[in-house]
Amino acid sequence: MIDISARTRILAWLATVPFLLVILMFEIAPLLAVAANSIQTETSFSLSNYREILTSKFYLGSFKVSFLISVATALIGLGIGLPAAVLLKRMPGRVQQLIVICSNIGANFTGFPLAFAFVIMLGVSGSFTLLLQRIGLLENFNIYSTSGLVIAYSYFQILFAILLVLPSLAAITVEIEEAAHLVGASRFAFWRRIGLPILAPSLLGSFLLLFANAMGTYATAWALVGGSANVVTIRIGELTAGDVFSDPYLADALAMLLVVSLILPIVVEQLFLKTKDRER
Repeated sequence: MIDISARTRILAWLATVPFLLVILMFEIAPLLAVAANSIQTETSFSLSNYREILTSKFYLGSFKVSFLISVATALIGLGIGLPAAVLLKRMPGRVQQLIVICSNIGANFTGFPLAFAFVIMLGVSGSFTLLLQRIGLLENFNIYSTSGLVIAYSYFQILFAILLVLPSLAAITVEIEEAAHLVGASRFAFWRRIGLPILAPSLLGSFLLLFANAMGTYATAWALVGGSANVVTIRIGELTAGDVFSDPYLADALAMLLVVSLILPIVVEQLFLKTKDRER
């Protein structure tokens, strides 16, 4: 007879089958298809797609712009999200829960609705634009630009950062703070010497998630600036669905390079954390 522990393991594996099938059908299989198409042309297998991308200033420029926007908005998200999460942790439970729910909703408010909201507020005739121009601000600001993308991305990056950082603050207990204050540590010294080092692994992981979130954003960028912004997701979309410059094989190669650019920082992070663990 099968003992209880073996039966439990079998049931656990059976319970994961639907999840594994979803992963296989909607993540692994499409990724393999994209990888296979990326080394094809209309006539044969070839690496010419990658050669064209890596020798093109236009496509390399799209990765550069996407990288800079992603790094900038990830830093903005963490720079504002971390202190906001610290303040949120000190609030009463019900208030904290309400703000977390609102942050969760806001972090998922992206794409065309977000772009439309920013156009209404900060467009050429936007309510905030007209108001600020009356007092001499935003004279040359253009929401339909890379700067506009940074502002739009920062909206959901900040809210996403709060959701990412808040759970990690549980590592900083009241006892740790009280012990630091008893030995005369100021609040600034506490965060510089104790708080931030404790949170460093979580902050690094949060930064990479925010970076990946911005790198992969398409709908918000397309709705706000169309094809005028040279970001890699828009280039992929135009090559996939464009009427004039359609080249799905080249789009697949761009997508694979985008995947590599997202996986590589995560691998480096894991190696860095393992090295730190060994040093301890």
